[in-house]
Amino acid sequence: MNFVRLIPVILSLLVLGAHFLRDGQTLIVAVCIGLVMLLWLRTRWVPRVIQLVLVLGAVEWIWTLYAFATIRAAHGQPWTRLAIILGGVALFTAASALVFRNKALKKRYRMGSNELL
Repeated sequence: MNFVRLIPVILSLLVLGAHFLRDGQTLIVAVCIGLVMLLWLRTRWVPRVIQLVLVLGAVEWIWTLYAFATIRAAHGQPWTRLAIILGGVALFTAASALVFRNKALKKRYRMGSNELL
């Protein structure tokens, strides 16, 4: 059942990896895949590392939105749909970091109920 709770995290990491693969940054792609594998470890530091990466991933999506929208606007092309899609991806990625607040996942990763995540 914990796997189902982790699906947003896994999807966010894989989509982030695909984003970097498109740019040819294979080392970061490997890191994203490695982070998915890291979810199998039941240690306290795993959620914090994953949350940090997901927040940084959301920042990357916002930066990408800005860069692409600027280019499209400079060429007189529409950019609203691009902004909605990438904004949604950034929001989903950031929200995925919140799954570790779930009671079952706190138990899995041996987090105290009063610890902030």
